[in-house]
Amino acid sequence: MFRFFKRKSEVEKLQAKYSQLMKAYHELSKINRREAEKRYVEAEDILRQINSMQNSEK
Repeated sequence: MFRFFKRKSEVEKLQAKYSQLMKAYHELSKINRREAEKRYVEAEDILRQINSMQNSEK
């Protein structure tokens, strides 16, 4: 209920961006394969950042 006042963590922001890029990748994969691959590479970079941040927290 009070999630409105809580700020997103850096990991949550990166996860949202990753999700957005993967959605764009999926949509572009049917139209323009080259642009789709660019989105995929960006998403993979973000996923690596997320994993490194989560591993550093442990």
